[in-house]
Amino acid sequence: MFRLNPEIGIDLGTTSILVYVRGKGIVLREPSVLAVSKTSKEVLAIGEEARMMLGRTPGDIIAIRPLSDGVIADYTHTKKLLSLLIKKAWKASGRWMGPLFRPKVLISVPSDITNVERRAVLQAAKEAGAAWVDYIEEPMAAAIGAGLAIDKPSGNMVVDIGGGTTDIAVISLDGIVICKSIRVGGNRMDEMIARYIKNEYNLQIGDRSAEEIKIRIGSAYPLEQEKKMEVRGRDLVAGLPRTIEVSSEEIREAISEPVKAIVDKVKAVLLETPPELAADIIEKGIWLTGGGAMLRGFDKLLRMETGIDVHIADDPLSCVAIGTGRALEHLKLLEKNRRHSLQQ
Repeated sequence: MFRLNPEIGIDLGTTSILVYVRGKGIVLREPSVLAVSKTSKEVLAIGEEARMMLGRTPGDIIAIRPLSDGVIADYTHTKKLLSLLIKKAWKASGRWMGPLFRPKVLISVPSDITNVERRAVLQAAKEAGAAWVDYIEEPMAAAIGAGLAIDKPSGNMVVDIGGGTTDIAVISLDGIVICKSIRVGGNRMDEMIARYIKNEYNLQIGDRSAEEIKIRIGSAYPLEQEKKMEVRGRDLVAGLPRTIEVSSEEIREAISEPVKAIVDKVKAVLLETPPELAADIIEKGIWLTGGGAMLRGFDKLLRMETGIDVHIADDPLSCVAIGTGRALEHLKLLEKNRRHSLQQ
């Protein structure tokens, strides 16, 4: 059905932003980056175009990531980024009718976000052009997007590993029973990889290179066939470009600290889960969503550490965005999420 006022769900991630338009699905996937002129303060590029500029801009242009650990670190630039992405998404859906038709916006937020941080997100969206704005907690959105039967009186456990945060929740009867969040995710893994390369090889690499290493050879559990890749960076001693070779065993060691932190937090949630719901989780298993779910062997490691089956959602990167969009059709979920948040 055609709607004059668009209904948009936004997965406002530290690393990337996904936008879901009701009736169209996900219409936009862009990195949470914008390039800004230092002199004029004008936004020169957003999303993928701006990400390509990270570490490669001239002196008068800066590439900014305005979100950190799942929350707003730079309010002004977050507002600009949201405004441009909302307009771009609405145009991409083929229904752009001008600025008078302001959208209804539902935004996913980390479960441990403070009231001040939550208000900042909602205010930024409103000032970016939303006629109505509300929020849903990320683990709830992830569960909906993964297709779990959360409306039944049965426990479902979701581990959503994003760029800045990891949310772990047990959900039953459309509500969050227990939830914990840790500000550790894919970005922390990238930082640890860059630090390892620097300490072990005296080689400095950028965030993009560290992320590429993680994607290509990163793992949380020993691989059947270990991998190697060449890494290029700047030698900290000679100051010249240099190429080295690193192995998947080294990268597994480099990211072991954030991986262990996530596993320990999952165990902590299981310890606090009521017995009946714990029995349901043993039967159904733990579901992984978010970009971190794609780290090789993480499901095997979690299965070994907990003794519970672990499943990866069909499209882990999109689960939160899909769930946020679908929640627009069931706004009673928001009331339950809000009551849970107020009780914390």
